[in-house]
Amino acid sequence: MGRETMAKPVFKRILLKLSGEALMGTQNYGIDTAMAESVAREIAAVQGLGVEIAIVVGGGNIFRGVSKSAGNMDRAAADYIGMLATVMNSVVLQDALEQLKVQTRVMSAIDIPQLAEPFIRRRAVRHLEKERVVIFAAGTGNPYFTTDSAAALRALEIQAEVIFKATKVDGIYSADPMLDKTATRFERISYQEVLEKQLKVMDTSAISLCMDNDLPIMVFNMTEAGNIIKAVGGDTSIGTLVGEVRQASKPAG
Repeated sequence: MGRETMAKPVFKRILLKLSGEALMGTQNYGIDTAMAESVAREIAAVQGLGVEIAIVVGGGNIFRGVSKSAGNMDRAAADYIGMLATVMNSVVLQDALEQLKVQTRVMSAIDIPQLAEPFIRRRAVRHLEKERVVIFAAGTGNPYFTTDSAAALRALEIQAEVIFKATKVDGIYSADPMLDKTATRFERISYQEVLEKQLKVMDTSAISLCMDNDLPIMVFNMTEAGNIIKAVGGDTSIGTLVGEVRQASKPAG
């Protein structure tokens, strides 16, 4: 990772979408605090370049409303439990960031004043302007909407320039690369192609929302150290770009 790459971020404000599984590490369930610390270091490095960072984190490492663990539960009730799982992950990530002296605010779509601020768009933007990392918890606050949809919605509300979707693979493939050895990786793809090919990048509601508002999505491998910095520097070789990066993006600093 050269200093030239680190010195020239091409985005001023980003939204990072983390899956709950990103905090699970090698475990089968729950939160690996060492993994949370590793993710926090990556985020702190980017924040140190002057990039304003908002984060949406999922809850799949603890509970997922549409998973087998939900059993025969009412879908709305199961989704609310999933939202609470995202709050737990958000507070863990906040603690890991603050251990690194990065000021962080958790803003929840569900009112939990002992743990998080309520989500207020103007306050969130103000936190970002004050160089604080903002973590959006509890999804949209509504059942039947995934944290992917929450990421798209919050990114648009705070006028982020791009969504960085952190995964365990280096982009979007024509098929599951773990199951199909002939799967090929797309370097760039349109929103429409993602929808038509039914590629499981984000749910269709999130993709449609990004498409309607020309919000680009960068899908990349979070497990490789330094990839967030590379992505912020405009390196599209580390993943797949959905849509087009707006030319209006201003260098940070």
